[in-house]
Amino acid sequence: MAAETETSQETLRAGLDHIRQSPRTTGVLKLIVRRPRTETREVLDSGELDQAEGLVGDNWKQRGSSQTPDGSANPETQLTLTNTRAMAVVAPEQERWPLAGDQLYVDFDLSVDNIPPGTRLALGEALIEITEPPHTGCKKYAARFGLEALKFISTPEGKRLQLRGVNAKVVRPGAIRVGDAVRKL
Repeated sequence: MAAETETSQETLRAGLDHIRQSPRTTGVLKLIVRRPRTETREVLDSGELDQAEGLVGDNWKQRGSSQTPDGSANPETQLTLTNTRAMAVVAPEQERWPLAGDQLYVDFDLSVDNIPPGTRLALGEALIEITEPPHTGCKKYAARFGLEALKFISTPEGKRLQLRGVNAKVVRPGAIRVGDAVRKL
């Protein structure tokens, strides 16, 4: 799954103004991606968020975490959200976005200034909370979108804007659909 085309730093930086214009209070859920197995992606029109399972049918809980003492799933990394404007800069072909491995793709300002840990977001019938652990790029991200994209999201500005996305947990379960509003509470 190597990066088909690598976006230049100049092109990536040119997209920053558009990313910074993301809605700060009310945005839109643009894409839902479930990962039933490692390296498998299912694009959904709707899904169910559950306090124990995260996105129902996703392998988050079964996969576990190297960050917990017993290897169990980390409840603070139950969900990942990423900004669609940032994804469009990194991967202009929307069909490649699910390779990022995130579940919720939103047109919403995910910057640390806008949604610090503890911020709650209403999403469809569900309520989620942004959690402390940072969501960072890795070797897989570089392999899929290029080393330049990894460098871009890892800059101080990229980290402040949280261009790689954020972690969250389900506070109130409920149904979600593509097109639902994402509202900061």
